[in-house]
Amino acid sequence: MDRRAWHRTATRPVAVWLVGLVVLAFVHRWVPQSRWLLVHMFTLGMVTNSILVWGQHFTDALLRNGADEAGRRLQVRRIMVLNLGIALTATGMVGEWHWITVAGATVVGSTLAWYAVSLLFQVRSALPARFTPTVRFYAVAAMLLPLGAVFGGFMSFSQPEPWQGRLLLAHLFSNVGGFVGLTAVGTLVTLWPTVLRTKMEPEQDVAGRRALWTMLVSVLVGVVAALAGLRWLAGLAVIGYLAGLAIIYVPLVRCAVRKSPRDFPAYSIGAALVWLPAGLVWLAWKLFSTPRDLVAADVQGGTIALVAGFGAQLLFGAMSYLMPTVMGGGPSVVRAACAEMNRFGALRVAALNAALVTYLATDNSWTRALTSLIAFASLAAFVPLVVRMVKASVAARKAKAAAAAAPTTDAVAAPATSATPGAAHPAPKTQPAPKTQPAPKTHPAPKTQPAPGRRDLLEAAVGIGAVWGAAKLGQRMTTGGTTSTTSTTSTKVTPTGDTTTVDVHAAGMRFDPETVDVPLGDRLVINLVNDDPTMVHDLYLDSGATSGRVAPGASASVDAGVIAGPVEGWCTIVGHRAAGMVFHVTADGTSASGSGSSGATSRVVVDLTQAPGDDFQTRDAVLPEIATATTKALTLTVQEAVQEVAPGWTQVAMTYNGRVMGPVIGAHIGDTIDCHLANEGTMGHSIDFHAGTVSPDENMRTIKPGESLDYRFRVNRAGIWLYHCSTMPMSSHIAAGMYGAVVVPPKGIARAAREYVLVQQELYLGHHGEELDASKIADERPDLAAWNGHANQYVFAPLTAKVGERVRIWVLCAGPSRGVSFHVVGTQFDTVFKEGAYLLRPGNAEGGGAQALDLSAAQGGFVEMVFEEAGTYTFVNHSFVEMERGARGLIKVT
Repeated sequence: MDRRAWHRTATRPVAVWLVGLVVLAFVHRWVPQSRWLLVHMFTLGMVTNSILVWGQHFTDALLRNGADEAGRRLQVRRIMVLNLGIALTATGMVGEWHWITVAGATVVGSTLAWYAVSLLFQVRSALPARFTPTVRFYAVAAMLLPLGAVFGGFMSFSQPEPWQGRLLLAHLFSNVGGFVGLTAVGTLVTLWPTVLRTKMEPEQDVAGRRALWTMLVSVLVGVVAALAGLRWLAGLAVIGYLAGLAIIYVPLVRCAVRKSPRDFPAYSIGAALVWLPAGLVWLAWKLFSTPRDLVAADVQGGTIALVAGFGAQLLFGAMSYLMPTVMGGGPSVVRAACAEMNRFGALRVAALNAALVTYLATDNSWTRALTSLIAFASLAAFVPLVVRMVKASVAARKAKAAAAAAPTTDAVAAPATSATPGAAHPAPKTQPAPKTQPAPKTHPAPKTQPAPGRRDLLEAAVGIGAVWGAAKLGQRMTTGGTTSTTSTTSTKVTPTGDTTTVDVHAAGMRFDPETVDVPLGDRLVINLVNDDPTMVHDLYLDSGATSGRVAPGASASVDAGVIAGPVEGWCTIVGHRAAGMVFHVTADGTSASGSGSSGATSRVVVDLTQAPGDDFQTRDAVLPEIATATTKALTLTVQEAVQEVAPGWTQVAMTYNGRVMGPVIGAHIGDTIDCHLANEGTMGHSIDFHAGTVSPDENMRTIKPGESLDYRFRVNRAGIWLYHCSTMPMSSHIAAGMYGAVVVPPKGIARAAREYVLVQQELYLGHHGEELDASKIADERPDLAAWNGHANQYVFAPLTAKVGERVRIWVLCAGPSRGVSFHVVGTQFDTVFKEGAYLLRPGNAEGGGAQALDLSAAQGGFVEMVFEEAGTYTFVNHSFVEMERGARGLIKVT
């Protein structure tokens, strides 16, 4: 296999993982463990494969002893084994089959150890060379990944904190700092000057070796410190790693000063070199400033900077340079291929980096969503550009071949004309004009085609402008599109030139003070201080001024402009305005006409005869099998996302593990539930398990975004128990989707042929695709009722049963306010269990049966029935207004 053929074969998995990553970005809402997959399809699937390919490429180039054909084939087989291990690891994580995850991690780690050993054997067989130490560091870096794989395998079992956080930090040190970081720095010693098309700095190789030793020692210290829980030592290890980077950055920066970046590969790699120390500085700050062990959610906060900012940009920048070069074909062919990879290069880099900075600088969910799309588009553009690059390379080769054939034809024709008189001088067609008269001097380029440097500046401005526009749009969407309208008259006011500054404190669902009086014509500046220990707040004025979301303990300034009349304000966090977080500005004692109500929308009418949307995945109502282990360890991750809650109707949902209504949790009496709650939302959240008897002070406390807590309790009694977010306003958080069920069967319960779980909630819809209308909750005006998070999903995806089977249906009323009268049309219940006790059993002395199970909010139980005839049976809330609002489903009996 020649070099081009080997690269073409060996890099195929990178393309496959890249395509898979693009697909996952669109469907991740419906894929379990999607966050883990997004990170590891890139880091394991793309980065690790690329390191094996390009690490081997640079080793061959530096040692000048590439493998023979048999060796090349063995290298390809090794890459295929690696991808088998990656696929096993991903499958185990998605299916929560932990031993498959461990098996996959073992294959991945073993493959990297194999790769490291092969590099050392290659060094041993090579003649001494200037960069032999770099290859040795490639091998050492590769040996760090098996270590990180061990940590990853342990984490897959959801270790309790602080061990999950310690393992993740050690995983980060060994894999990102060690495997990726050492390999990257070793490569950039020679690659960076090559990309810039300049010479290396004197002693640059020596600086590289010093840097690599410093970084290696720091990684090893960091791993030990992370596992031991020594935050200060781990922080010092990060500082040591930064010192190693500083050693090699000095000559790399000098190269860039001598020959500044001019194309996408250089821009992208240069940006990556900025994000790496930035992410490490953040990690060091986190380690030194957090007064406790870091938990997993703390460490995950730096993932974006290290994975997208550093890893993705370094990989795509390097590949954009190396792929055309390795394809070869001569200078003209390589230039044509590189031109395609550089297409809109400055725009892509500027848009990506501006999007990343904006994403990290804001907690506005809409802004984050829009900037994420821009960042994703900037990275995904690599796929079509690779296709264009290949086509350009092929076309340039053909053109080159055609040009090479043309002179041969002329040479054959020349003797025929040389015998004729006057043929001593060749014809003009065979002697083109000399190239010593460059066209640009005779025909200057038109002003409509700027020079590359200017063009890059224009592209960068477009990219940054797109992100700025997305941020403004996100801000506008958050406030519901409210425009600059106050309750003032149109009378113009002459500014006084004075500024009134007031301090306003936000705490306990109130602004203090709630009203401020400002002289007419004064400019008003509000210093908003969030005194809540856990809850995010903001202040939005109907003039359009806003503080943005303010974290607990933080403050922000709001410039309300010149006050020409009364101004109304409120907190835009869902439910906070309805709970009383309103603010009034009066002008010389004149109060605003508004009352501070949230302006509830009228009842939303949804066509429940329509099927759920194509992208909606019906919630499986089957009761999950209860594991025999006496300790039930689980992780609930708080996320906020737009989800469908009725046919064609979406709203911003608050969720546990990504869906309206959290997962159904099964346990037996006497079991222990060990829940790790991680808040990846944009505001404070919490959890309250009705199945446990614990002090609320610590277990049910509200945690800030990025924080986590561990909630452990023993299950002492049977029933179907509600769990929900207990952060105020509680009703809004439950109505937005933050609830679930814990099913604990009573002692001696017989096995049923089929067992289902149905949880009802009310839906209070705001505008389509936006947050719920909390004022409707206060007014008790629900728009819809839903089973398991969607208003009619079981009408179009019925539950199933067979004639003669015993069917048990667990029913829970999540509320937040209304009750349930559960009834199945066409049958009767012979068993009713409500709130911990049987109300009815088969064969009772009275010969009685039941037609409905009545439950108030937060109550639950189960009913049993045996269908005597085939047919389609309807289950409803027999409070028919709720049934007509969506509390309806079907049971198909065969």
